[in-house]
Amino acid sequence: MQQSDNQPAAIDVVLWQYPKNGSDGERWLRALSPNERERAATYRFERDRTSFIAGRYLLRQLLSAHTETQPDKIVLLADAYGKLTVEGRDRLQFNLSNADGLVAVAITSECERLGTDCERADAEIEAAALESYCSLDERRWLDQMPAGERPRAAVALWTVKESHLKALGVGLRRDPRSVAFSWQDGIPVLVQSGEPERQWHHRLLESGSQHVVALAVRCRSVAPGIRVLTFQDESMPSP
Repeated sequence: MQQSDNQPAAIDVVLWQYPKNGSDGERWLRALSPNERERAATYRFERDRTSFIAGRYLLRQLLSAHTETQPDKIVLLADAYGKLTVEGRDRLQFNLSNADGLVAVAITSECERLGTDCERADAEIEAAALESYCSLDERRWLDQMPAGERPRAAVALWTVKESHLKALGVGLRRDPRSVAFSWQDGIPVLVQSGEPERQWHHRLLESGSQHVVALAVRCRSVAPGIRVLTFQDESMPSP
């Protein structure tokens, strides 16, 4: 169904604080494809392996509900940049991010572009890293903040930028400084992108955990309707 320009696009962002001890890892693996199981086995550290498995498990559970297909039977295709799509479901847009015990999956059938990113709110970003991803105006904005607020603001800015680059399908292959944001009433607003802005919407979402979660959406409609849901394993997501 085509989305009307004057109706908000419906987007679900599903969050899952999975058990980091990987106690259910073998059960999660059964929902993955053979290729994903092989890839999981290549991870050197158990933490990274559990994070990958949990992410693909949640993604396949949600795609299963949208496509009425068994999770392990869903065929995921990757383009040259690694962006995933479901075979035969071109309109279904989704994006996955995970960070230290949290998985976030954004999913919709009513938008042109969709990206999400999550990071630990207390992540430390060195000055050199700030220079590598911030525009001059963004660095000035951070410098003017109270010292106690600056670290979290830097993480939020990074998370918003990465969600946008993921929505474009290029990730960090593109210079983060080519995309810049300002803040209006707590909402990030795109001010520099090097491409037609069209209808971009960016949000920082309440995660209910020690994480910052960002969403980037491009759609023709008015500001999208965003539902943030919590995933309960072996059940449908619930508000």
